Amino acid sequence: MKKVISFVLLAASMSVGFASVANANKLDDLLNQVKADRLSEGHIDKKREAEFLSDRADKQALLNKAKAELKAQQDRNERLTKEYSANDLKISQKSVELDTATGTLGEMFGVSRGAAASTYGMVSTSIVSAEYPGRGDVLNKIANSKKIPSLKDLESLWIALQTEMTESGKVSRFSTEVTKLDGSKSTEEVVRIGTFNLVGKDGYLNYNDSNGQVQPLAKQPAGYISETAESFFDLKSGYDAVYVDPSRGAILALETRKKDLMEFYYQGGTVGYVITVVAFLGFLIALERMIMLGAMGAKISAQEKDMNTPNTNNPLGRLLKVYHDNKNVDVETLELKLDEAILRETPKIDRGINMIKMFAAVAPLLGLLGTVIGMILTFQTITLFGTGDPKIMAGNISLALVTTALGLIAALPLILVHSMVASRAKSILQKLDEQSVGLIAAIAEKESK
Repeated sequence: MKKVISFVLLAASMSVGFASVANANKLDDLLNQVKADRLSEGHIDKKREAEFLSDRADKQALLNKAKAELKAQQDRNERLTKEYSANDLKISQKSVELDTATGTLGEMFGVSRGAAASTYGMVSTSIVSAEYPGRGDVLNKIANSKKIPSLKDLESLWIALQTEMTESGKVSRFSTEVTKLDGSKSTEEVVRIGTFNLVGKDGYLNYNDSNGQVQPLAKQPAGYISETAESFFDLKSGYDAVYVDPSRGAILALETRKKDLMEFYYQGGTVGYVITVVAFLGFLIALERMIMLGAMGAKISAQEKDMNTPNTNNPLGRLLKVYHDNKNVDVETLELKLDEAILRETPKIDRGINMIKMFAAVAPLLGLLGTVIGMILTFQTITLFGTGDPKIMAGNISLALVTTALGLIAALPLILVHSMVASRAKSILQKLDEQSVGLIAAIAEKESK
């Protein structure tokens, strides 16, 4: 590399020297200038060599530093590995010591925790907690404890179980805070029937275990049931019959719900049943048409793959058979025969579609008929009993409104289904028309040749 640089510098020096020759008058001046340039280049080479050596020393220092860091990390890794192994061994030894120290108490610990957890779930949701609040705190503590329960804790678990069993067979009267439906609270006397029901002066009550509140039902059950509860609440001694909820409130909670769709449906009466029959027939026809047209479309698609072998199990195959049977006739005659074949297939394809459309139109008219009947009955009730009690008119008004809704509910999907079936039938007929025109065009092309 140095030789190349020297050669380049020498060439540069010679070029400079040649320029100097043009200006110098003596060869001695040229020689002196060349010697001076040679000395200058020697100094430059030595300077560059010193820089290279300096850089080499710096790189070596960095390499040594990296090796030292690597060695330190390897030593640290070895040290941590030894510590981990020692700690793991120590943990195993301590676990053995813990098991030895625990002995048979470990089994008792698991059993007590499981019993406390199951008892807490039963106690916290029991209506007995409405009379004895706070019973689940100790049980929750035992169930979530990481320590072996003390004798006092085990006694608390025992007392909680015994209390639940004892109170499940008692009828108790006590005073507690009752939260009304409007949010107001008052202290009232409540009768607890075992673990089944709470009864107040206004009927059945509900115990909300999430917030520990006693609340009245949003709606009391049927009158004959509520009457027995009120009668039982007023009883001071002796015996009386009362309805109890063995599901501990679940059945009574159902009474608070609003009417479901079936209840509204039954309010439609005879007109509602007729609308249901109309809708059912419409959907039945639509389902049959969708299945038949779907199968027909699949057969036509299969026929399109083999146009030279007509199959009479589909409209296109029967159309092709007419074409193959009349290849030798003129174009006009073939066109008429193909049109005749399409006309024969059209009723089979369109069968029942107009019936769906008719049912879609009849359903809302039946709903309107039910509305008119309901209003007639309402005015008749007003004439007989007046407007003092709206409940007397509610049944007839429900008939008017429910039948209207049923008619619309039946008509809307029937219209949609009719559109789908008609579209499917139209696509099949359009495909037959396209194939017919194609066959006629093929005959016309042959005749023109």
